[in-house]
Formats: sequence, C-alpha cells, structure tokens
Amino acid sequence: MSEGTLYDKVWEEHTVSELPTGQTQLFVGLHLIHEVTSPQAFGMLQERGLDVAYPELTHATVDHIVPTADQSRPFHDDAAEEMMAELEQNVRGSGIDFSDPTSGQQGIVHVIGPEQGITQPGKTIVCGDSHTSTHGAFGALAFGIGTSQIRDVLATQTVAMEKKGVRKIEVTGELGDGVEAKDVILEVIRRLGTEGGVGYVYEYAGEAIESLDMEGRMSICNMSIEGGARAGYVNPDETTYAWLKETDYFRENPEKFDELKPYWESIRSEEDAVYDDVVTIDGSELEPVVTWGTTPGQGVGITQPIPAPEDLPEDKQDTARRAQEHMRVEPGDTMQGYEIDVAFLGSCTNARLPDLRRAARVVEGREVHEDVRAMVVPGSQRVKAAAEAEGLDEIFEAAGFEWRGAGCSMCLGMNEDQLEGDEACASSSNRNFIGRQGSKDGRTVLMNPRMVAAAAIEGKVTDVRDLKEVTFA
Repeated sequence: MSEGTLYDKVWEEHTVSELPTGQTQLFVGLHLIHEVTSPQAFGMLQERGLDVAYPELTHATVDHIVPTADQSRPFHDDAAEEMMAELEQNVRGSGIDFSDPTSGQQGIVHVIGPEQGITQPGKTIVCGDSHTSTHGAFGALAFGIGTSQIRDVLATQTVAMEKKGVRKIEVTGELGDGVEAKDVILEVIRRLGTEGGVGYVYEYAGEAIESLDMEGRMSICNMSIEGGARAGYVNPDETTYAWLKETDYFRENPEKFDELKPYWESIRSEEDAVYDDVVTIDGSELEPVVTWGTTPGQGVGITQPIPAPEDLPEDKQDTARRAQEHMRVEPGDTMQGYEIDVAFLGSCTNARLPDLRRAARVVEGREVHEDVRAMVVPGSQRVKAAAEAEGLDEIFEAAGFEWRGAGCSMCLGMNEDQLEGDEACASSSNRNFIGRQGSKDGRTVLMNPRMVAAAAIEGKVTDVRDLKEVTFA
C-alpha cells in the first residue's frame, strides 16, 4: 500500500477509529449540501429526534434544479420549488450557512466552495454529489457520498469509508495550443478506462499539472470519478496559496493563512512516497480530445480516427457498437465535421471565469451558426458578475448565445435546460451518458470550452486550432 502520500497523511489525521467492518471512521472537515440529495437525510434526522452536530462545518447551496433563465420565486416547476423550500427550511432550522439565490453567492456547489475559501488543503470534504472530487485540486480529500452517509455526517460529522490505493498520474511536458485541462482528463480516462480507477484515488502531478491554474486543476480532479477513481487530488503549492489568499475566508482572517500554511506544506506527498501504481502521460503530445460515444472514456483526439469496435478489448466491443449506433458515427472517420444542434458552456467542470474568458476569445467577432442554439451558464453568481464586469456577456450575446443564471443546467437536465429529441450537443460538461442531458435520444459530445465555442460558430465539431486569429492564453 501507498506510504507518505498526501492521501495517507490526511487520511491518518482524520481517522477517528477503525470499524469492525474494516472501514475507517473519518472526521469530516467540510460538508457541502444541495437541494436534491439532502432532504431525505434531514428527514431521517427528524425521525430520530437528532440535531445537526456541527452546523458550522456544513455549507448549503442550490444548483441542480434551480432555473437558469428566471430564478424568481416561486419557481415555475412545482417540484423544484418544493425542493428549494425544503432546503431553506432545513438549513435555517439547523443554523447552516446557505448560499441562496438572493445572496449573490449561489452557484454550483463545487464552484462556490473554492471561490469562498471554505475548500482548503488537508481537509476531508464530502457532498451528496459524485463530482465532489473537484475539491481535491486544493490538496483536500474530497468524496461524493450517498443519502444515508449525508445523514451520518449531519448527525456525527463522521463518515465510514474504505481506504484505497494511490495511483500517481504524472503528466509531463507542456500542453500545446488549444489543449486544456479538460483534454488531459479525457485522455486519462480514454487510456485507463471508466473503471480503471476502481480501488484507487488519483494523485495528479508533473510539469503539465503544476503549470495549470486552479481552475484547470479543478477540471481534472472533477472528472476523476468518471475514470472510476474514488477521488483525485493535486498537492498544494504556491498556485494554490495565491488562490486561497484572495478568497473571502482568508481576506477576513489573514492570520489564519499564516497559521495554516505550514500544515498545508506538511501534507504534501514526500519525494520518496510509495505509490500503488504510476502512470506517465506526455502532455506535449496531446491534442484537443472529444468523445465519440456515450461514456467519457470513449474519446479520441480531434484529428484521430474513431476506433473500430473489433479493435477494442473484447469487453468493450458491444458497448462501442451500441454507442456508435446511438451517436451515428462510423469507425475510421474523425469527429471533425460532426454536426451539432446545441452548444452548452457550463457545469462544475468548465463554468469558471477563465473557462468563459477563453471561450469568449473564440466567439468574439463571430456569430453562432444559424442552426445552433447556444447557451452560457456561469458556475456561480460571482462568476456571472465577474464575467459581466469584463463584458463577456456582451460578447456572447452579440454572437447569439443565451446568457443564463448560475446552476447545473444542461449538464444533467434537471430543470428546463434540456436537449429535445435527437439533438446533438457540444458540451463542456462531464458526462455524455444516454439521457443525461434530458432526452433519451439526445447525443452529447464532450470537449473543452474553446472547442464548444468553435462548434457553436461552425455548427459542427471543429478543431479550434484552425481558427487562426484566436489568441491562445
């Protein structure tokens, strides 16, 4: 088993006890909740007459069902309004901080935690959402949990988990023009598979990872779960600390930064740390990656051919055939020129300010294709306000994009933002499962934000590197 890694250190420091089941009881440093997975857990507490043990260590927001076109109350959808009202009642009755839509702080749970500074290195973080791994970008151990575990955390501030192995994924070299963090993680999942990470957490390292900003690191950690890993993380460094210094928490508590930094430094993986597995990827060889199928692992470089099912491992062949039939693609073709109907810029993977800036550079001075409906959904109200202060909303709207409010939106189609019929969508989100975006016949192609912008303009999947006048930064 691994030794001397950040995972080992933080796990040990948060261990309360070893349970007869073989699991470890871990203390939870931060519990994030939203409107979809928490109501049942609060109901379980109420049935048992229990209170929330540490309300100050829980933070709530609304993201999954909140409308993005019109957030006025009551919501048009009765079920959404009911979930919203129940969350409000639960958090206010328990004394839990709530980033509600009237606060200016509302947004996707994995966006607001980092931007407010409550996501910090060395914390154990849990949330009833599979993409909680996002917070590992800060050197935290962050896990998605189920409803019964949410109940346990609310009641005891602990959770029972099995310890996993640690796989180090070292991405060397410098990423080329048009290649982003999203392409790195899509390539990782393509190579290792959607189940390749089962039994592991992923530690991301190497020059290409270290050169990324925090938003890029969050994109990579966010999709660790799509590769089957229990979590993903990056060791904290000066890039991490510079981000944290600018958050609310440390601007209001500057002495805390100096107090905590030595701890953050101490939890970094040792130079001689032992890993259960090591994978190396040359980042300089990567190109923009897009998916051709119905899982995030069915991806390919934009200039590379779609594989023939018979050339894949035997256990992947039937899935590939069904995926290619659903997506209407042929082996040997590339994804360049694949026609789209919808372009979606958003999700907890790629809806932060730098994502929108890069996409806007592609869009500026151009128009959305006449056959495409395109939308931009910022990851939080803060991201939206910052983008508007820079005039990004004007760039997108002038091109023909809809500029929406903050929320999960078309990533999972739990509100009105959904595909219709067999529409094909160029999406910056994290999952391309059948039905994920609201229609069982819909088709989703995952790609980085600049590639989504290029697809929106051209009306088809396009290599953004071919738009010569775009300045990459």
